[in-house]
Amino acid sequence: MIDKLHEILRLNKPLYNIIKQASCLGIDDYYIGAGCVAQTVWNYQLGLDLAYGIEDVDFVYFSDADLEVELSSDIFKIDIVNQAKVHLWYKDYFGYDISPYKSVEEAIATWPATATAVGVRLEGDDLKVCAPFGLDDLFELKVRANKAIISEEVYLRKVKKWSGKWQGLTIYPWS
Repeated sequence: MIDKLHEILRLNKPLYNIIKQASCLGIDDYYIGAGCVAQTVWNYQLGLDLAYGIEDVDFVYFSDADLEVELSSDIFKIDIVNQAKVHLWYKDYFGYDISPYKSVEEAIATWPATATAVGVRLEGDDLKVCAPFGLDDLFELKVRANKAIISEEVYLRKVKKWSGKWQGLTIYPWS
């Protein structure tokens, strides 16, 4: 399934360009992921333009220091987040505290839905994938809540937005 994911991501040329740029940064502990990866697969599965509906590209890394990360895209906004420091601002944004993450992989394992808890990066010509819930939900267009840290409100807000853009998704209720 990783080979199929890599094939699909290569077809989204603007996104794959960012993935290639990131592999040249000299940063080892990072991923590009969440919506941009899931939505590329959804678009492919549903026969849509591969960039359709993608609002941003998430570049996440883990470091005690804030790193200088320069990525560019003519199409996508790029969000760069040091997952080692998310706990410092999470309460201000979401209204409740979280414990500090111990790794970027631990952070990805808390992303709101099983299908979007996916990060990728290139290691040479190979695609390294962090998918704590596997890739089945992603490829089967199934959206299930990952209740690790998100609230029902956050999940419902996300699935309302996603189901409005990707009618082929199967959305599972919070409960």
